[in-house]
Amino acid sequence: MKNDLYAVIMAGGIGSRFWPVSTSKFPKQFHDMLGTGQSLLQKTYSRLSSGIPSENIWVLTNERYSELVLEQIDGMKSSQVVPEPAMRNTAPCILLSALKIAKMNPNALMIVAPSDHWIEDEAAFMKDVSECFQACVKDDVLITLGIRPTFPNTGYGYIESDVSETSEIKKVMQFREKPDYETARSFVEAGNFFWNAGIFIWSVKSIIEAFQKYLPEMYELFAAGESVLNTSEEKQFVEKEYGKSENISIDYGILEKAGNVHVKPATFDWNDLGTWGALHDKLEKDSNENAVVRAIPHLKDAEGNMVYSSKEKLVVIDGLKDYIVVDKDNVLLIYPKEKEQKIKNLLTEISNTFGENYT
Repeated sequence: MKNDLYAVIMAGGIGSRFWPVSTSKFPKQFHDMLGTGQSLLQKTYSRLSSGIPSENIWVLTNERYSELVLEQIDGMKSSQVVPEPAMRNTAPCILLSALKIAKMNPNALMIVAPSDHWIEDEAAFMKDVSECFQACVKDDVLITLGIRPTFPNTGYGYIESDVSETSEIKKVMQFREKPDYETARSFVEAGNFFWNAGIFIWSVKSIIEAFQKYLPEMYELFAAGESVLNTSEEKQFVEKEYGKSENISIDYGILEKAGNVHVKPATFDWNDLGTWGALHDKLEKDSNENAVVRAIPHLKDAEGNMVYSSKEKLVVIDGLKDYIVVDKDNVLLIYPKEKEQKIKNLLTEISNTFGENYT
């Protein structure tokens, strides 16, 4: 069965809320955000390769990052990198990868996983994935891994499972948009709602059939080039046709419509590392709740800060509370942690004022 297992890593995002470390030229998935000696992409690849043959692990990314991927993942072949010539959200790139894999192995099972998530218990992660693979062999199901909510988070989408289900893999009743606080609290109290981690497992047969049913125009667009997939002519076809596909996520395009979607509650800790605050939450902290990456800290009257330096250098802070302090090359960011969601807007402002050299 192991040779039928494939992984598709999505690594095309920019991660703008991690500016100034994450930039359009060098996004966060290629950085060692945790100070572990590995980039987030390398950590994701290592995690998946513990249960999936390395030659069956592919990376979907913007074509401008293809060389970065090959530089960071030792031994990966260029044929394992699927470059997107246009930004079209997750549905088109997942369909393209499914068609490519199906042409090689029609019995294939695949996991689709983001490149920039934090998962500490990697053994538990692969155990969950293995159970989902086994379920996909038995039944025509599309499975997503759901994270048990630990607090009423308003920044995540939620998955509502069938409350009457007693099996480990539960039928999904509906996907719920990012809620307000009171709604999120009711979700947590209900006990059958999960955070949507954006990690999906299915057979290539099942997901392709779902595209045929729910996004038929997109399916026809890509299926027309099936004869050239995995050949030297593929690049020309993709560059010509990819931009014509609908700009839609796999969630909206397929999962919210299909009747065979199930959720497996994850048994591992998870964080999407979407913001500096999320990174702060997952790092070790000193007695004053300061988290430090790579810097040599000298902190006085400092509490709850996220301190990040791209190089090992002395960072002196006095009298600062709940701030993001990032030192990177030609940018120094000192920004209130409570305003971290506004960094994305700040990036646009910086670009308009100072140009792309800083973004």
